[in-house]
Amino acid sequence: MANKQFDVVVIGAGPGGYVAAIRAAQLGLSTACIESESYADPKGEVRLGGTCLNVGCIPSKALLRSSELFEEATHGFQMHGISAEGVKIDVGTMVKRKDNIVTQLTSGIKGLFKKNKVTMLPGRGKFLGREGDRWLVDVNGEAVEATHVIVATGSKARHLPDLPVDNKIVCDNVGALSFDNAPKRLGVIGAGVIGLELGSVWKRLGAEVTVLEVLPDFLAAADQAVAKEAWKVFTQKQGLNINLGVKIGKITAGKKGVSIEYESGDDSKTLEVDRLIVSIGRIPNTDGLGAENVGLAINERGYITVDGNCRTNLPNVWAVGDVVPGPMLAHKGMEEGVMVAECIAGQKGHVNHDTIPYVIYTHPEIAWVGKTEQQLKNEGVEYRAGQIPFAANGRALGQGDTTGFVKMLACAKTDRILGVHVIGASASELIAEAVVAMEFNASSEDIARICHAHPTLSEAMHEASLAVDKRPLHF
Repeated sequence: MANKQFDVVVIGAGPGGYVAAIRAAQLGLSTACIESESYADPKGEVRLGGTCLNVGCIPSKALLRSSELFEEATHGFQMHGISAEGVKIDVGTMVKRKDNIVTQLTSGIKGLFKKNKVTMLPGRGKFLGREGDRWLVDVNGEAVEATHVIVATGSKARHLPDLPVDNKIVCDNVGALSFDNAPKRLGVIGAGVIGLELGSVWKRLGAEVTVLEVLPDFLAAADQAVAKEAWKVFTQKQGLNINLGVKIGKITAGKKGVSIEYESGDDSKTLEVDRLIVSIGRIPNTDGLGAENVGLAINERGYITVDGNCRTNLPNVWAVGDVVPGPMLAHKGMEEGVMVAECIAGQKGHVNHDTIPYVIYTHPEIAWVGKTEQQLKNEGVEYRAGQIPFAANGRALGQGDTTGFVKMLACAKTDRILGVHVIGASASELIAEAVVAMEFNASSEDIARICHAHPTLSEAMHEASLAVDKRPLHF
């Protein structure tokens, strides 16, 4: 029986993989996408969308929104003259809502595959070898042939050695999204994106949250002004107990909780919690890929080695998303997937890694694109900065949410925008304007000359651009 043959086979149906498959099919290429994960689907069926849709970006944002509404009802309504007594949270309903959203979106990708004539191949993809100009990929014991292969196998949570994750008491992102109730005492190891987002969810719902971070600096990748503001909000206003520069010692987990020994400065301490979230980063997922069968180059950190267009060291083999170097961001993987599909079709694909936005969906949200102020200083780049607080923004005042600011950095010589940093309400949406501006090499003066609707939060971006030239109108 002849093997199934395709122009393109994509291994992995996360954001990078399913988008690559859809775009390749749109360009007239016969395309198949392989996926093996069911993500605890009640029917045991394979689910598309990868970590992002199933146990990452989408479900965490659903829980964040639910917890924010609960916080608003219990603490925020008073400023509006609204009294609400006896407000309660049904965690089971909240989690069920999250699960329904996930099911809707993952099922939607199946519909998109059908619409675009992408063949879904349930199973684990593994390189077998090469015959002539075609690659052989095993899918559950059956070989399929492909002219091009796109590896999009994503990443998985990094775990601590000698600490099993059962996702009940000791959890990674998967378990932390499905608690049956808010624990009285919650420990979080890692003050990165996942730790802060999920820690804040359960803090709003009543948990006493303690975060242990081994690095000495808080949000070191963010602009220092943003990190300083975020530290003040999270620790002083929201009550997250964040400990920096700690040294983690012995961790003992049992059915009733976890005991963590750690050093903070010169002090030795023990933290007792009911549940623990381990959020110490993620690692590329190349297990079982069969890279050794074909000589696929993987670097010392486990990433597949690629060039600027995501080509690997093998002819017609590409890799995108979390499995290649660069930020582990769903939208980065999507952009790379589109680029690769277009390159395969003979077009000129494009991804500008310098204008990929970063977002942390805490409250306030944090978002940035381009260089931080400390990076520009270290690189010896002359720049001008404009910063406007949301406290000077009429829409923010009307919404009762004036925390944070917009900060714009521009070249002192050319006025070209070098970086934009936002902490505040809707930062994830506001940053898009900055991404567009930087993608087209705009200056702060270009933003200053654009009419922004009044009253809107986006006016803070306009004012920040004016502040670069020391001429804000409303601050």
